[in-house]
Amino acid sequence: MLAIIGYILAIFVGLSIGIIGAGGSILALPILVYLFGIEAAETAPAYSLFIVAVSSLFGSYMKNKQGLINFKLVWSFGIPTVIAIFVTRYFVVPAIPNEVFIIEQFVVTKRLLVMGMFSVLMIIASFYMMQQNKSEKPVKVNALLNYSGGFATGFLTGFVGAGGGFMLVPALIKIGNLGVKAAVATSMLIIAINTSVGFTASISHVTIDWMLLLTFSGLAVSGIFIGNSLSKKVNATQLKKGFGWFILLTGLFILINELFLKQ
Repeated sequence: MLAIIGYILAIFVGLSIGIIGAGGSILALPILVYLFGIEAAETAPAYSLFIVAVSSLFGSYMKNKQGLINFKLVWSFGIPTVIAIFVTRYFVVPAIPNEVFIIEQFVVTKRLLVMGMFSVLMIIASFYMMQQNKSEKPVKVNALLNYSGGFATGFLTGFVGAGGGFMLVPALIKIGNLGVKAAVATSMLIIAINTSVGFTASISHVTIDWMLLLTFSGLAVSGIFIGNSLSKKVNATQLKKGFGWFILLTGLFILINELFLKQ
């Protein structure tokens, strides 16, 4: 029964990417962990990377047909992101011990570290999603800012299996001087590239259930097509705000569950 609910929710992963341009991995990871029982520290983030990679690839294809992708910024943000995510998934994550450290009787496990950081990112993302769009003066395009932002996004993507759309979109607007639609489209292609690299770097460390992964990804892709159509008809601002509240509550649930119920 939980698996059926998980597959239904997989469609909403694609809907989120298609309408908002972010939030796919924020939904995918808790679905994989809590509804499919996938191991949280390494396997679920790897699965999430694959699902978001496939979904974002289809989404960026549709956005490119509309001429919205800025390929120059894809490379300036994408190259450092790819380097950081590969190093994180291939070297950093496998090297973390199952018991990271102990504070008196409280054990900080690898699972708690990954899921705790993920829940904090969800809470941060929720506030971004609930913000009203404000007209800000864009900063002068700066290569150092591009590379720094790419490295930071790559590390977080690799560590928790999040695509980083909620970080990339405002960064591309502010640093890359892009409009909202172009920023969403450009972030999709960057996410497709970096999550593909992250999953590839994870293959040697995890066991893959391809039936589950491909079924989930296929449903998410169907959500992308639905979301892309709905994005022209729905009030994206209100939807984004409502989704932000959902992400906030989910992030708080994960944090409380991992801190107090899983110990």
